[in-house]
Order: sequence, then structure tokens, then C-alpha cells
Amino acid sequence: MAKKETDKQAKKTNGDGPVPERPEEAPAAAAPSQAAGTAARAPTEAQLAVLAQYVKDLSFESPGAPQTLQAAGQNPQLKVGVNVNAGPRGEDVYEVALHIEAHAKSDAGVIYNVEIAYGGLFRLRNIPQHLLQPVLFVDCPTILFPFVRRVIADVVRDGGFPPLMLDPIDFGRLYTQNLARGQQPEQPQAKN
Repeated sequence: MAKKETDKQAKKTNGDGPVPERPEEAPAAAAPSQAAGTAARAPTEAQLAVLAQYVKDLSFESPGAPQTLQAAGQNPQLKVGVNVNAGPRGEDVYEVALHIEAHAKSDAGVIYNVEIAYGGLFRLRNIPQHLLQPVLFVDCPTILFPFVRRVIADVVRDGGFPPLMLDPIDFGRLYTQNLARGQQPEQPQAKN
């Protein structure tokens, strides 16, 4: 078995490269003009950070089991509904909740119903007020969706059915359609 030589191997951090162990190995400090330019730009750059993701509410029902597990019946249909809610939860912190309902039925009756409310806490800094709503109703749900999709697929599979793999959702298109119909979501205001 090969012996590790820890003195010659560079220690790695989170992908930033080797960590200098001696001061003489540290990179030279940035030029004052560069540092001043970076510091001046930093406060005005828009920032979106995911603070937390969580299941707020989850329901799975299969009222026809075990019969629906043996034969789903003729003419199976799936109806999926999506809704997004957003609101402030503190200074620069917003909660976005993605609500998805999926109802599977056939001529024989209900196969299964699954409903989930999946939330995320987001820190939004330096987002212009006119862009806050699109960020909350398009960008944040787009970040949450792959995780909600996995939870739904797992729950349906654990209920004894093939996993329900929802197609990707274009939240930008849905947002634009809702604006065109006059269903503009309330403008979230930061709590003071």
C-alpha cells in the first residue's frame, strides 16, 4: 500500500485550490485600484441566495387501492395544477411556496391524488423593485422545481405506482400569461 506524503500534497478547500500553509506562499494582494473597484461594485450587484428548502405540506391519497394497483382502469387521465406564492419573511428574505397538485383518474375512478406545498427561503439583495416580482415568481420557483419534482416522483412510487415524472415548467411563460390575464400577483414588500 502506498504511503501518503502529507508534506508534499497540497490541501484542498471547497474547490478554490490549494490552501497556502506559509505566508510566503500566499498570493500577492490585489492592486489598490482593483480592490477599490471591486468594493465599489459589490453592494450594487444583485444577489440571490437559497437559505432553506422544505416540504410545508404533503398529501398522497390512493382511495381505490389495492384494486387500482392491479388494474388502473380504462382511459387514465392526469390533471396537474401549479401555483406560486411569495411573501417577505424579514429584511431581504422572502419565502416562495410552490404548490403542485396531480390528480390521476380513470373510468374506474380515482387512481391517486398528490398535493405538495414546497417552500424555499431566499435572500434577495440589490434587486431593483421592478424586477423583484419576476425574480420571486420565475427564478425562485425554477430553482425549487427539480426538488419538488423528485419528492412527487418518490411519493407516487412509494404509493405503489410508476413514478410521476413531471415535465419541466416554464415559470416565465406562466408569469407572462398571468400578467396578460390581469392576474398580477401582489407586489411583495419588505417588512421593516
